[in-house]
Amino acid sequence: MLRSVPGRFTPFFAWIGQLRNSDTLRADLIAGITVALVLIPQSMAYAQLAGLPAYYGLYASFLPPIVAALFGSSYQLATGPVAVVSLLTAASLHPLAATGTAGFVAYAILLAVMVGIFQMTLGFLRLGVVVDLLSHPVVVGFTNAGALIIATSQLGKLFGVTAAKAEHHYETVHNTLLAAMDQTHWPTFWMAVLALTLMLGMKRYFPKLPSVLVAVALTTLLSWVTRFELAGGSVVGRIPEGLPGFSLPHFDFSIMGQLVTSAVVIALIGFMEAIAIAKAMAAKTRQRLDTNQELVGQGLSNVVSGLFSGYPVSGSFSRSAVNIDAGARTGFSSVVTGIVVAVALLFLTPLLYHLPNATLGAVIILAVVNLVKVQPVIHAWKAEHQDGVISVITFVLTLILAPHLEWGIVTGVGLSILLFFIRSMRPRVAELSRYSDGTMRDISVHRLPTSEKIAVVRFDGSLYFGNAGYFEDKILEVVASKPALKYIIIDGEGINQLDSTGEEVLHHLAERLQSNGIHILVARMKKQFMDTIRATGLIEKMGERHFFARIQNALDYAWDSLGESYDRRACPLRRQ
Repeated sequence: MLRSVPGRFTPFFAWIGQLRNSDTLRADLIAGITVALVLIPQSMAYAQLAGLPAYYGLYASFLPPIVAALFGSSYQLATGPVAVVSLLTAASLHPLAATGTAGFVAYAILLAVMVGIFQMTLGFLRLGVVVDLLSHPVVVGFTNAGALIIATSQLGKLFGVTAAKAEHHYETVHNTLLAAMDQTHWPTFWMAVLALTLMLGMKRYFPKLPSVLVAVALTTLLSWVTRFELAGGSVVGRIPEGLPGFSLPHFDFSIMGQLVTSAVVIALIGFMEAIAIAKAMAAKTRQRLDTNQELVGQGLSNVVSGLFSGYPVSGSFSRSAVNIDAGARTGFSSVVTGIVVAVALLFLTPLLYHLPNATLGAVIILAVVNLVKVQPVIHAWKAEHQDGVISVITFVLTLILAPHLEWGIVTGVGLSILLFFIRSMRPRVAELSRYSDGTMRDISVHRLPTSEKIAVVRFDGSLYFGNAGYFEDKILEVVASKPALKYIIIDGEGINQLDSTGEEVLHHLAERLQSNGIHILVARMKKQFMDTIRATGLIEKMGERHFFARIQNALDYAWDSLGESYDRRACPLRRQ
């Protein structure tokens, strides 16, 4: 179950040798620097979204990208602060401490370590499949709601107003809009408009240039020239120079108990976002991904983030796209990104003093606009109405319950699991008959005639304790509908697994029907089905002659057993 420890901690050996190629080295250097130019302003904006001082975003952008690249399996995944995880961090800590206080910062650091430990544990135990509990409709509903919450949380920065925080996010937004109607700080508003215009304009007319960096540079320069801070504008302010030092968080078990649910949610949501991005890029580069190794890499990057004063991180879609578009070939590009951030922390922080917070708010809003996607919800509804409903419920609950975001997604996951059990407990059961093309089809769908002596029934699902009673009821319904029935053929192609309860029900059902002159025949069984009935001896009890490789063989047996009194040529089950 556990892979060798050296193998877990040396995945970078798979690509480090490629750096001997000068073209690869040059491509990774360019890509790493390009991503860093996007990451530096983005990380500061996301840190504020998480309720932290802006420079904590830089701390979370220094070592985590390097660690994730060295110990993950994806070559181009760009790890660092991201919008959804930042929002979840703020929501998790909101009940425990006031935003931006020393306690809030300490809990954010502790949360990063907890998230990382959970992810690493899943990776080492090869339990990456746990992420599958987050169904796509749930994630889509949560992400759409999260994007709206993130965008509306920045309104105060755009209008330059401060409103009292209410119990629910929608109430806080209402208070912010009321404040903006009377107290808008117009220099702040126009600074935000300028930043938005610059970023949108450059994306349209100069898409290859780093629009975020240009907007940050120009608005920071304008802020300094116009003395924006003295005019009442909010700026980032002083950023401590130097790299963050190593320090262990204070492991307060009472606080950890309150954070454990949030840590699990952030770990799963963050990793699902990261692995989805990694898979999308792997499809382009034809790289083989190891989900469990990626869990180890993401987990280790979160632990390191917490040990060096950072907060929870994940893979970024926008920066990963920049990375691969800039020509990144190996994980070394992310190593370069981390080094560039380190250089910025050492030498460039004084230049960021006059950066307007309105600009960071504009950066966040533009970053999350692409997270709002209605089409996947419509697609889920078309595929299965229940999935669409779950997506909408997750969306609505997340909006209503914010800032308690975890309950929105926990409810969505709970509904998805409940729906899964309902579907598995009530699989499709169809009586079959011969169609005009010679195949066996559902009689209710195609309105086909049936035989009074022989019935063919298909069960589409594993036969286990949760649906064994349902299986028995459906078989008995068919029996009750045909008073002259002598043979019932079970098409076993759809039965992927047979547990002890299912085997017991099949055994007793066969005995019960046989005592009434009705024989059960089973056709097209899978290996795992046969393994179970051989191990329990059911195949001998029912008789090996009652098990067939094909439905046609079972029909031939039934016709032969019925004898000359039954006209097989007139049987609706006969191939014409």
